[in-house]
Amino acid sequence: RSRCPKPAKGQGPKGRGLRAPVFPYTPPVAKALVLKEITKRFPLVLANDRISLDLEWGEVLALVGENGAGKSTLMKIVYGLQPPDAGEMWVDGKPYRPQSPLDAIRAGIGMVHQHFMLVEPFTVLENLVLGLEPGNPLFLDLEAARRKATALMEALGFEVPLDERVENLPVGLQQRVEILKALYREARILILDEPTAVLTPQEAEELFRFLREYVARGNAAIFISHKLKEVLAVSDRVTVIRDGKVVGTVRTRETSLEALARMMVGREVVLRVEKTPARPGEVVLEVEGLEAPPRLKGVSFQVRSGEIVGIAGVEGNGQTELVEALTGLRPFRGKALLLGRPLPASARGVRDLGASHVPEDRLARGLVLDFSVKENAVLGDQHRPPFRGFLGFLDDRAAEAHARTLVEAYDVRPRSTALSARRFSGGNQQKIVVGRELLRGPRLLVAAQPTRGVDVGAIEFIHKELVKARDQGLAVLLVSADLSEILALSDRILVMHGGRIVGELTPEEATEERLGLLMAGVTA
Repeated sequence: RSRCPKPAKGQGPKGRGLRAPVFPYTPPVAKALVLKEITKRFPLVLANDRISLDLEWGEVLALVGENGAGKSTLMKIVYGLQPPDAGEMWVDGKPYRPQSPLDAIRAGIGMVHQHFMLVEPFTVLENLVLGLEPGNPLFLDLEAARRKATALMEALGFEVPLDERVENLPVGLQQRVEILKALYREARILILDEPTAVLTPQEAEELFRFLREYVARGNAAIFISHKLKEVLAVSDRVTVIRDGKVVGTVRTRETSLEALARMMVGREVVLRVEKTPARPGEVVLEVEGLEAPPRLKGVSFQVRSGEIVGIAGVEGNGQTELVEALTGLRPFRGKALLLGRPLPASARGVRDLGASHVPEDRLARGLVLDFSVKENAVLGDQHRPPFRGFLGFLDDRAAEAHARTLVEAYDVRPRSTALSARRFSGGNQQKIVVGRELLRGPRLLVAAQPTRGVDVGAIEFIHKELVKARDQGLAVLLVSADLSEILALSDRILVMHGGRIVGELTPEEATEERLGLLMAGVTA
């Protein structure tokens, strides 16, 4: 019999926030999850070094650490995506040795991944049932799945179009599909990896409220985030991992932002961006009536030398189309001038005109993962002097010298130009991308989500480099879903909603609440 959750008292299908489903489950005295001496080795890397931790029923445990610290590997082991080399696990007091995610699901564990694990051409409903298809091999009973999903959405208080293809949904709705998918499988332990990257502050607060209600009903959750303010807002305890080891677990009410950052990085971290007032110069980028399908519906603005213009907004409101139009990756209509000259219709033409681009997805568009650091360091400029050698071949000596400069100046670790990009942590991969784009001496930098999925140490470094470049006269267009980053770096803030700019604020006028309302389309 299907155990569809029923709406809690006072809750109904028309609520808009995330609400915790009521599962018919009374937790025993045993802990939700126990890991003991979990060890995982890869070639040249000890990812998890005898990690032990526990998760209580009725709590949110935050897991924090720098990129490459071993958090994702540990959660992949818990979810059955990778086997440990050593160590033991228990779920609800019973030995737990998953061979696949299906074993994790059967044990009541659900995971919402940072990079969504959805099949985009499939509908929402097909994604929900994937791997647990109702019916029999000859007949797929999607109507039974629809009834269960509808009941669950009523309990949660939000709606997702079950018959819509995932590829047509904005990113915020896709994340809700991921949460719905985990709870459709009746997860009692929910793992969330960077879940607020695509949410407004108000939506993030709804998620936190949902998590508090979810664990209050006898469930448990692991919350992974680089945003320490969120960690303090939602968790009961925090476990910090550094270099594959647990360096400590603290009660949230007994710690602070500064203490957590110090535990994560092993040194004092400056959490505030120190910068002097901007001194804007000439107009570098001028945009008027810019349109690009499917979501950009006409925007106009300017970016001057010596200033950082931040664009805030929930993902899926035209920011991606705007960035791709300005960097030669997408055709557009309207006027776009760089230093008074029309933007070319190709990425190479835009770069040759003096623009650099830090893409929002470093893995898909920022790096060729199987290329070495030396090759990635000149990517996009390999056809230009001094990197173009005899008969158009790469000048190996010039490329090596440039890569060495990048590695040293941007503190890329390990200090190797020969390793492939995939061998580096996310923070160091991002340093390679940012360093490459700044060292080429551009007049305009289009930086999309420049610190996404990056730890506090790398965030501190990248922010300092962006401010330094601004002070040297660079025009910076910063597109970020992280409001703390927008508020810390921007000299002017534009807010996008529905493919249009719905507001412009100075940093003094802007607050997270006001920006969040504009991001949700509330302009009154």
